[in-house]
Amino acid sequence: MRFMMQMNVTGGSYQMEGWSKQDIKAMVDFMHRFNTELKSRGQWVTGEGLVSPDQARLVRAGDDGRPVVTDGPFAETKEFIAGFWIVEVKDADEAYALAAQVSLCPGPGGKPLHMPLEVRQVGSAPA
Repeated sequence: MRFMMQMNVTGGSYQMEGWSKQDIKAMVDFMHRFNTELKSRGQWVTGEGLVSPDQARLVRAGDDGRPVVTDGPFAETKEFIAGFWIVEVKDADEAYALAAQVSLCPGPGGKPLHMPLEVRQVGSAPA
């Protein structure tokens, strides 16, 4: 079974405002170790961090089929997706356990962030 674990953060925590260089390094090192563990256990499918929402764009097709690109998604985004993982696990409980590990990512002073992760099973197209 594949699940997406989506890291949702607020603007301040995404920007790591007030974090020391050591705190940022500890967080990045934690994520690298977590990803390495997923790969070594065969659970890694993919994962990426995303740029901040001010760099996001909304795209629609114009009447002529060409892309119409506007700033987006929202003028004052308070929570947004900072990154995601797609993992291959035996069941939802295993995905939840992995998400709980990520939730303990260290923040300022090494204190666990207890950040929320949205966990959703990856669907398949109807047959």
